[in-house]
Parts: sequence; structure tokens; C-alpha cells
Amino acid sequence: MTTPLRKSTLRRKADVRLTSVVGARPQFVKAAALSRAIDLHNAADPDAPIAETLIHTGQHYDPGLSRVFFDQLEIPAPRINLGVGSGPHGRQTADMLAGLEAVLAADRPDLVLVYGDTNTTLAGALAAAKLGIPIAHIEAGLRSRVMGMPEEINRVVADRLSTLLFCPTRSAVANLKAEGLTRGVRFVGDVMYDAFRMFRARAESDSTILAGLRLSPGGYGLATIHRQENADDPARLRSLFESFSRLAEKDRPIVVPLHPRTRNALRAMRVRLDLGPSVLLIPPVTYLDMIALETSAAVILTDSGGVQKEAAFAGVPCLTLRDETEWPETVEAGFNRVVGTDPKRIARGFHAALKSSRSKPTVGSIYGNGSAARRIVGAIVNHLGRGGPGRS
Repeated sequence: MTTPLRKSTLRRKADVRLTSVVGARPQFVKAAALSRAIDLHNAADPDAPIAETLIHTGQHYDPGLSRVFFDQLEIPAPRINLGVGSGPHGRQTADMLAGLEAVLAADRPDLVLVYGDTNTTLAGALAAAKLGIPIAHIEAGLRSRVMGMPEEINRVVADRLSTLLFCPTRSAVANLKAEGLTRGVRFVGDVMYDAFRMFRARAESDSTILAGLRLSPGGYGLATIHRQENADDPARLRSLFESFSRLAEKDRPIVVPLHPRTRNALRAMRVRLDLGPSVLLIPPVTYLDMIALETSAAVILTDSGGVQKEAAFAGVPCLTLRDETEWPETVEAGFNRVVGTDPKRIARGFHAALKSSRSKPTVGSIYGNGSAARRIVGAIVNHLGRGGPGRS
């Protein structure tokens, strides 16, 4: 069921009409950077405005993972919220596809923007492709090379269907070239790096989460778990949280903002975990609070691709709790270790990370210079302005 939130504020016909399809926390962050770049474009060139419409699939519906991001990051309110919610992959994607098809068929934008690798990404790309509407994939070309991973399926399909493929890294460009995809491929840098640079100072000044949790900079670890292969596997999930419990100490706790999926999985466990007082389970946090926690952590442990990058942006050692990463640059640059879920590997990596010196972030050469969103907007205008699809 679609829920209209507000009418578009556009007063006159725009030269370019974009529809951004979002549904999950990382996509809200990426959309914030792009919306800011669109505003800057419109201010600089008011005679050739871009109109952006946001459609929220409702994939993340918990207020801590959705509404607060629109408020805090000053993202334009979505015109439509499909309210799909959680569920099995097939049903969730099908519900999104049906809702998006109806909205896009009525709106007929010049271009549909999809972000990352979620079911929202897949549904947005499929709906647009079946309607003959060009697609731009932001964060194209990433590969874990594990086709059993839902995210890998989503990103591969989205790349195949897209007209414009905006790559965050040079290796992403190389991945696409190896698959025979070169047309419409552009290295632009990472919009999440744009957002991190954009909001870091505000997080430092406005976030009170460290004081609220009585944490000192460098005096705690930060952990996040949400991927299907970890959260939906009781043995892996138990192993991870037992590792956190063994590694946490009274004067060096481990803070775990609980994703709803992980929270529900923990509740479903038949045997209660005794994590002890030094593992701090907290509700999902806002983007600014997450930046504050990341930049002041001693070590970050995560199965999130976005958090791996944010750890590198902050110059904080990271342990990836998976058997692979789609961000090999973070490993090559020395910010990240892939340790899987084996307790011994996690412990070795954790103690090695504690001994390593916190390094000043030097990821600009990898992820661009903070102007990825501006480059994307320029490329879209250039593509459509040359008589590309969607222009009369």
C-alpha cells in the first residue's frame, strides 16, 4: 500500500526529472549527499533545474533506521512510502516491484537512481528497466564474488540493467570491464565519503552519545551485525557475541547498536547468552551518533560494507566479520582485516588492531576527494543534455 507523504515542492517544469529509490539506512546517507549536490546545481544554474523525487520502499521501517535519517540529514521527504516492511526476499522484492512499477509508470522520470545492493536496489532497477526508463546505479561495480550472497545478486543485476554506472573505486571499474561492461561506466568516487566529510564536524559538535554511554575516546570497541549469513545463522551469531563477551573488559567495553534483524534473532535463541556488563547492547543510532562512535572507537568489528568504509574514513582499525569483502581497498590500505566468525581469528585481529597506531585517514585517493555527488549530477546532466534517453 502506498502512502503519499507530501506533494512535490517544484513550482515549474524542470529540465531533468530524477527519481531516487531508497529504502535502507546506507541509501539514505548516499541520497543525502546527492540531494545536496542537486541543490547546489539548481542554485548555480536556476534556468536548468533538476527535480528529484524520492520514493521510499519501506525496507527499513524502524524509526531508528528510517525517519530519523530524513530529519537529521535534511533529505527531502519521500513523496511516496510503499510501506513494504520486512519479509522473505522474494515477497519483499515482489511487493516493492509492484509498488514501484505503478509509481514510475505514472511519473515517467528521465532517469531512475538506485543505490548500493539491497532488495530496494534490485526492485528499483527491475521496475525501471521493464518500463524502459534509464537507470543510474550509484555504487556500481562492487563484487564479493559470492553469488550466494543476496547483496551480490542485487548488485550484479542492477549493473546489467543500468545505463549509467557510477563506480566508487577504480577496482569497481575494473570489475565491470572484466564482465564486458564499459559503456556508461564512470569512476566518480564514493558518495558515502562525501557524506562523511559533510557531517563529521556536525557529529563532533552535536552528538552526545559518548557522554550518554560514559565512553571515552579510544576506550571502547564498536560492533555491528546485520548480514543474513551472520544474523540468520544461530551458530555464527552465537560465536560472534561470545567473542564480543570475551574481548570486552570493564575499562574497554564493546558497544553494539542492535539492528532489528539481529535483535529479533537474539530473542529467538533458545539458550540465553550471558554477555556480561561490558557488552553494551543499545538501540539503532542516528547517522551523527554513528559517526561519533566510529571516530572515537579503538577498534570496529562489523559485517557491514558501509561501516568498513566509514572506519577507513575515520582512520580506525576495522575487523570484517565475514569471509570476504567487496571493499578490498580497505584491506590493501591497512585499515581492515577480514577475520570471518572464527573466535580465534577475531581475537588475534582484535589485539593486533589495539596495538596498531591510529592513522590519519588517507583514503581520498581511493574514494575520490569528496565530490562524488557533484560529479554524478554533472554526468547525469551531460548524458541527458546530449539528447540521451528521456530528453525530448
